[in-house]
Amino acid sequence: MTPRAYLLERLGQRPFIPDPRLTNPHLQTILGSVLPRRSPLVEQTGQPRTFHTCPDTAVTAVCHWQPGCAPADRPTLLLLHGMEGSVESSYMRGIAEKALRAGFHVIRLNTRTCGGTEHLSPHLYNAGLTEDARAIIAELAERDGVQDVYVVGVSLSGNVVLRLAGEYGAQAPRYIRGVAAISPAADLAASTAAIERRSNWLYHRRFVRSLKARMRRKAALFPDRYDAGRLAQIRTIREFDEAYTAVAAGYENAADYYYRASAVRMAAAIRLPTLVIHAQDDPFIPATPLHEPAFADNPCVAVLLTERGGHVGFLAARQGDEDWYWAEHRIVDFVRALDAARRR
Repeated sequence: MTPRAYLLERLGQRPFIPDPRLTNPHLQTILGSVLPRRSPLVEQTGQPRTFHTCPDTAVTAVCHWQPGCAPADRPTLLLLHGMEGSVESSYMRGIAEKALRAGFHVIRLNTRTCGGTEHLSPHLYNAGLTEDARAIIAELAERDGVQDVYVVGVSLSGNVVLRLAGEYGAQAPRYIRGVAAISPAADLAASTAAIERRSNWLYHRRFVRSLKARMRRKAALFPDRYDAGRLAQIRTIREFDEAYTAVAAGYENAADYYYRASAVRMAAAIRLPTLVIHAQDDPFIPATPLHEPAFADNPCVAVLLTERGGHVGFLAARQGDEDWYWAEHRIVDFVRALDAARRR
């Protein structure tokens, strides 16, 4: 049985049925990120840690090791957040809480310059940046003795982890067991065009404001590298990427960045068991790339494509899960299924 068939059989037993009050994709998207929730295990077990991923860059994380267990004794989930998020993003805490209850170790990672860490690197994060994840995974294996790593990315970092799996191809280190992505921006050009639609002005304005505020902080820290004077003319994510992200990452321009960094270009090479969760009504990340042969014909990639759910929402009617965050439960089920299969 292929990884895709196995995962779809195991995970398809609990299809997504949205809460009947929340069939609107914008309600799913907004409420999924702002509703208050408790995460007591996350609060009780977190240990801050800094990883030096290249000579001039450090990133921070919060590590949650199961009490009384060595890192090698249980699976470890490495969680990466979306654009302008942090370790404190609601879904990061939510996935971590569920994974901890399941008995897994968890590491919540601040993407480069996020979570108040602009001073730790002169560089910017981007959707094709897999270097930090590679370095952290290697350190976890070599220093901590971690043997089973599952890499989970949300939204923009969903693209990152899918790219990572494609870059590894058939040569992934033996301790990487699987990759999962929720609402991944697998085609950056299509996602940017979608979020810049008039119907998405609320999300777009929020992202642009946050990106510009971050760039002002970076320019104050690294004035020889970044010119904040260009920010006044920037009104869109594409303009921001054209002026800053693409240039800082070594791409020719935004179009070159979107094309070369998109995971859809690498997905055919994925050989790790991979789960993708995406809603067809996602307001600003189209599901169309997931129908491409690179995903659809890859026997290692299981795509759970739901009719509703919004962007990283997936607020479900109660179906036996302990809360209504359906996608977060399926991530834990994904790790549980692969871990059980490996230990048979």
